[in-house]
Amino acid sequence: MNTHTSHPDIIKRLKRAEGHLKGIIAMLEAERSCLEIAQQLQAVESALGNAKKALVHDHIEHCLEHAIGDNPRDSGRAIREFKEITKYL
Repeated sequence: MNTHTSHPDIIKRLKRAEGHLKGIIAMLEAERSCLEIAQQLQAVESALGNAKKALVHDHIEHCLEHAIGDNPRDSGRAIREFKEITKYL
C-alpha cells in the first residue's frame, strides 16, 4: 500500500469541520440568526472543499506518478484515472 503523507493533515481538517458542523447544529437548536448560521456553513463548506482538493492533489502527485513510473505501459490507465478524479475539483 502506498503511503500518503497528506492523509493525517486531511484527517485533522475533517475532524475540525466535523466539530464545526456540530456547532452549527447547536446554533440551529439555539435559534441563532440565519446570517450567523449561513456564515458558519460557508466556513464548513470551504473546509471540506480544501480537504477534497488536498486529497485529489495528493493522488495526482503521488499515486499517478507512481503508477506511470512503475510501468510506462500502464500510463493509459493512469491518465483515465486522472481524468476521472479531476471532476471532483
